[in-house]
Amino acid sequence: MFKLPSPIPNWPPGEGFARGSIDLGGLQVCQISTFTKVWATHEGGPANLGATFFEPSPVPEGFFMLGCYGQPNSRPLFGWVLAGKDVSNDPSVGALKQPIDYTLVWSSQSLKIKQDGNGYIWLPTPPDGYKAIGHVVTSTPEKPSLDKIRCVRSDLTDVCEADAWIWGLGKEKNANGFNVSGLRPSNRGTQALGVPTGTFIAQTSGTATLPLACLKNVKANMSSMPNLSQIEALIRAYSPWVYFHPHEQYLPSSLSWFFKNGALLYKNGEGSDSSPVSVDPTGSNLPQGGSNDGAYWLDLPVDEKAKEQVKKGDLQEAEAYLHVKPMFGATFTDIAVWIFYPFNGPSRAKVELITVPLGKIGEHVGDWEHVTLRVSNFNGELKGVYFSQHSGGTWVSASELEFQNGNKPVAYASLNGHSSYSKPGLVLQGNGGIGLRNDTGKSKMVMDTGARFLVVAAEHLGSGIVEPPWLNYARGWGPKISYDIEDEIKKVEKVLPGMLKRAFEKFVEVLPSEVLGEEGPTGPKMKNNWSGDERA
Repeated sequence: MFKLPSPIPNWPPGEGFARGSIDLGGLQVCQISTFTKVWATHEGGPANLGATFFEPSPVPEGFFMLGCYGQPNSRPLFGWVLAGKDVSNDPSVGALKQPIDYTLVWSSQSLKIKQDGNGYIWLPTPPDGYKAIGHVVTSTPEKPSLDKIRCVRSDLTDVCEADAWIWGLGKEKNANGFNVSGLRPSNRGTQALGVPTGTFIAQTSGTATLPLACLKNVKANMSSMPNLSQIEALIRAYSPWVYFHPHEQYLPSSLSWFFKNGALLYKNGEGSDSSPVSVDPTGSNLPQGGSNDGAYWLDLPVDEKAKEQVKKGDLQEAEAYLHVKPMFGATFTDIAVWIFYPFNGPSRAKVELITVPLGKIGEHVGDWEHVTLRVSNFNGELKGVYFSQHSGGTWVSASELEFQNGNKPVAYASLNGHSSYSKPGLVLQGNGGIGLRNDTGKSKMVMDTGARFLVVAAEHLGSGIVEPPWLNYARGWGPKISYDIEDEIKKVEKVLPGMLKRAFEKFVEVLPSEVLGEEGPTGPKMKNNWSGDERA
């Protein structure tokens, strides 16, 4: 079983954060991370290592199991399920009720697979007006007791969808076969009230309508979110260390350093209006609001020496900018840790065995990157980290992270492009042996994001956080590209053998515009993940 390297600290006092349970509005839930094993298989699923299924144990007095837990054997045991307690004070329409029956969804009894005994997965049949939240797993063919689990009143539930694959009979997911997957609310974001329960869905085919539901925070209040002193304590506990590649030339800086060292604001127009102006160290003269309509953009200093200096950034001056937001009906806190780089360097491609520089492709002014910490509001434990990578990213469970100095996760920023990864090495963005190189590695260049940080937004605190002016600048943090992509591609193709040229052209066609650098990037508040869930 995985545990964070250091104990979870005692958090500063507050309202409902890290109190052990959360009232969703007549239904009180707690998060259980200790389990009793029910059944395991040792083949199929991720890495062909099988999966193990558990019951939460012990369940606190007054609470009831809502579903069993399952996870692949390819990673250490680290998970949770919610248990529920009826605090509605209305016995006639209680928040919880026993199922009226069970249906056997699947059994391993007739299968010749490596397993510990036989496994049986049951779907509770809820009474009218209630919904099942999770499955019951048994090691015997008898139906479970009706008292084993509880169903939840329909108005306290939300629609859910299948999430990460847990197990199936093959090494890869077969859409037409039997699959076990995690569950998550279908509607996710800072305003969404759906609450994941940690349970799973077992399906014999990929049906669109799932027989299970997630929970819903019908109270819709933020009392379980951390206050400012608790946020600062979370950063002291979990602030990521970001390592830069040994050959990295384009390092991050603070925004005040970028502005003070000659960043210029341009306005689209004729005559004197188009003359650039310097930016105030706080960004107070940046236009506020609007949209990225091309009316304004930022650029590097005109002077060549100053331009080259600003491109390189200043690691000693670098600062992390934090956006703290509720997720999953305020049962989790996401802390997006934003880092600003004055310049994004040129990309490199791997074409079979050849590494080719892509000329100016990938270069752009003003590069915003982030990692996001996901923290449980039940106890303040770090559950996972999101690593942003070009136009997408990856969620990594805390059990699969590298840690340093206690519970601080390690991130690796890719050479020139600054995408973040959980492990060092080469990640190739592409297929068929052709792709964009994302090289990462450890060096003496490292940023402790907890050393210099600023909480720039935490909407649940109301007026407690004053947003800096630059946060509401909606235009480009760099100009549109000033080079011809076709010319750059032709330069690269000159060094490639004939049979690889067409494959390389096809690869370039599917590169995200963010990599091509066709538009100056926008700031954190203009990204979809500002109010939505991270895109994985």
